[in-house]
Amino acid sequence: MSATTNQVLRQHAEQQFAEELDAIRKADTRERSGNWAMSPWAVATYLMGGKLDSGFEVSAKYIGNRRIIETAIATLATDRALLLFGVPGTAKSWVSEHLAAAISGDSTMLIQGTAGTSEEQLRYGWNYAELLAKGPSKAALVPSPLMRAMELGKTARVEELTRIPADVQDTLITILSEKSLPVPELGIEAQAVRGFNVIATANNRDKGINELSSALKRRFNTVILPVPSSEEEEVSIVTKRVGEMGRALQLPGEPPALKEVRRVVQIFRELRNGQTEDGKTKLKQPSGTLSTAEAISVINSGVAMAGHFGDGVLRAADVAASLVGAIVKDPVQDAVVWREYQETVMKERSDWKDLYRACRDQD
Repeated sequence: MSATTNQVLRQHAEQQFAEELDAIRKADTRERSGNWAMSPWAVATYLMGGKLDSGFEVSAKYIGNRRIIETAIATLATDRALLLFGVPGTAKSWVSEHLAAAISGDSTMLIQGTAGTSEEQLRYGWNYAELLAKGPSKAALVPSPLMRAMELGKTARVEELTRIPADVQDTLITILSEKSLPVPELGIEAQAVRGFNVIATANNRDKGINELSSALKRRFNTVILPVPSSEEEEVSIVTKRVGEMGRALQLPGEPPALKEVRRVVQIFRELRNGQTEDGKTKLKQPSGTLSTAEAISVINSGVAMAGHFGDGVLRAADVAASLVGAIVKDPVQDAVVWREYQETVMKERSDWKDLYRACRDQD
């Protein structure tokens, strides 16, 4: 039994932004590519936000360089598979989901890559009860999300491609080259319908990654999603996503104060870059990536702390509890980095005294 839309913990993009998608489709008079639900221009408008001729305001799903998103959309419009590449927390999965929602109206044809992902999960499996009873047949075949996307002319998503074992990754080569998927047990093949494409995401920073073969790399156009270029941009992203997630999770309390968001973002940027924002002080870098996604998590946790165990107003003590967990991944190396940052940077900033004391209380 499926839950009603207002009961689910996390709605799919096409559900959460159904009103916007509908408004854009109605206003979209430009030529569409293949079996797309809207034109490439409309897809870019949905991702980047803007005002339609009707006056309808479309919210920005991605805050950053518009040309990056246009390049990704243009890649998909040429039937070339897209690889979104970057360090963890640069919104690769977020962009992938919204691209699929805009192009196909369906972002659910998803394969989550892990070390345990098998070839069957990429290609197809079998209903073994049916297989034993009647032998190999179409009725016994269980199509993967990738196979269903081929047959329906929709966009398939492969998350964390480099987590998948290298020999399993190469299953994609035939699909991306020939636009078909052989089923030798039945002597048939599934052929891709117009509109089919693949968006994969990958990063090169986490442990346990498997490099893509040269043959597979050649079948993707790679678009690199960078970390936010400025503090203001990153603050905007964190503020926007925290607000959306707070409403979805029905977190109590007030929206987070901009002051606390700025401080968390600044801490992450300085530790990530190995120096203070003014460039005057060199810093040791922690073992983790300290991504924008982790900054969002820290603020969300702080809002929950303030709402459930405080007066609903986000304060330094609420943020400090989550900061330690985000920064200190290695209990030895990162603890030294974090303590040094507190003493050489936080302690010296007169308007950070409350955060400094709150963080020291966590030690």
